[in-house]
Amino acid sequence: MNRRAWHPVGLLLVLALWLSTLGNLPLWRALWDLTETHSLRTVLGLFGFGLIVLAATTMLLSLLVWPRWRKPLGVLLLLVAAANSYFMHTYGIVIDPSMMANTVQTDVREVRDLLSWSLLAVLALGVVLPGWWWWRQPVQQLPLRRLAGRQMGLAGLALLIMLAAVWVSFQDLASTMRNQKSLRYMLNPFNTLYASTRLLVGQTAQASLTLQPVAEDAALARASGAGQAAPLIVLVVGETVRAANFGLAGYARDTTPQLRQLQGRGELAYFAQVTSCGTNTQVSVPCMFSHLGREAYSKNTTPYENLLDVLQRAGLQVLWLDNQSGCKGVCDRVPNASTRELKDPTFCPDGECFDEIMLRVLPERLTQLEKAAGSASAGTVVVLHQMGNHGPAYYKRTPTEMKVYQPECRSNVLQDCPAQEIVNAYDNAVRYTDHLLGQTVRWLQAQPRPTALLYVSDHGESLGEKGLYLHGMPYMMAPQEQTHVPMALWLSKPMQSRLGWDGTCWQKKVAEPVSHDHYFHSVLTLAQVSTRWHKPERDVFAACPARPS
Repeated sequence: MNRRAWHPVGLLLVLALWLSTLGNLPLWRALWDLTETHSLRTVLGLFGFGLIVLAATTMLLSLLVWPRWRKPLGVLLLLVAAANSYFMHTYGIVIDPSMMANTVQTDVREVRDLLSWSLLAVLALGVVLPGWWWWRQPVQQLPLRRLAGRQMGLAGLALLIMLAAVWVSFQDLASTMRNQKSLRYMLNPFNTLYASTRLLVGQTAQASLTLQPVAEDAALARASGAGQAAPLIVLVVGETVRAANFGLAGYARDTTPQLRQLQGRGELAYFAQVTSCGTNTQVSVPCMFSHLGREAYSKNTTPYENLLDVLQRAGLQVLWLDNQSGCKGVCDRVPNASTRELKDPTFCPDGECFDEIMLRVLPERLTQLEKAAGSASAGTVVVLHQMGNHGPAYYKRTPTEMKVYQPECRSNVLQDCPAQEIVNAYDNAVRYTDHLLGQTVRWLQAQPRPTALLYVSDHGESLGEKGLYLHGMPYMMAPQEQTHVPMALWLSKPMQSRLGWDGTCWQKKVAEPVSHDHYFHSVLTLAQVSTRWHKPERDVFAACPARPS
């Protein structure tokens, strides 16, 4: 017996209903949780908002879903809704342009860390089963002109219903959207459509623009004289370390014992009030190496050179070593190498390398770099980009022998773990970063030249506070856990002498509010590079003499 064929508009309405209800469960839960008392007005408000979402979704599908691509597009929309809903519910994230940029930049290993049985179950129930049903439904074949008339008529009717519902509930709707801005990034599939469009338009616009030079007048304020060793500066870019769990920041646990020893000897300065430029690597790393500062960077569409270009132009050798998923364009014009794929039995036992692998390869890479420069080398700046505390699989970031805090969460579905086990796994990774920094300082101390190390994390992390996990919230609504980051500076005695700094000038701003905005200008001073682009008000070392005394 043949099944009765669906009218295309009827099948379209079924998909719209699914996406608006089951495809938006995190949105409806968030709206329901906004009020403690669920009165009749609350229920009516939710019903009105639901009608708006259904009408808007129907209008969108009426414009997008056509016979030639009906089946694959329907399955794609189911996949988007299910995946978005899972990650929004599990980690408390929202889908905005920066999160979409993170998704595009994600590599296979990061995807693997996100896989879980619960995700597979959601995809089976939210994509496979309804997608199989959707694909198998017989649909009436209508002339294109007649079908277009029906779908445009449906879109018009949906628009009228949406406008009417907005008019009736405007007061409550406007207040909710004004006070709960995250809701606009939770609406499937509009959040993905908006974020993807913004990202594509922005990338296309940038690709057509010419890279603009920065600090073309950059020069070394002091070159190394005859017989003097050229300085070496290591910039460590941390990953997902928040100040709240950093021992030097006053955390109850001593997660930074090696840095604390250096601080106690007066060799290290810790900056206690540092704010990140963004809440994800895709934004923070390019922003902190930019001259623009957070506010200007967030509005900028012009591609500019960055700090590494300026250092290289001034005559310094520059090297970027990456144990993460890339430098986000920052190292494109300087020598760079990835350590993630190396086969080292000690530091890469399970196909994923611990951050110490960068120290293992650094001497050889440094020799190659400086040999190519010969006697012309005026100094070297090395950037180590950590895997750090990249989540949700925090337990993978620490060697077995360094897991001090037990038991630790060994799941990438953080909600499945007790809160303390999540913190234990995270703190173990922070302590491993302390170990890496301590090892790097010891290596630098053994070098026959002036040396320095500057560490700063790219952004912070939520560990379940207010129901949020991981990072990536829009900056205007991000909690402090995602924006307050640690920063520390170590200087060798020969470097202090070279710079002409006493034991206090480089520590004067340790208690003052600073941010990633200070990074570009502070590194210029540390590297003794002079340029008119330098801004003393954004320099944490502004209290120090500009030239050696």
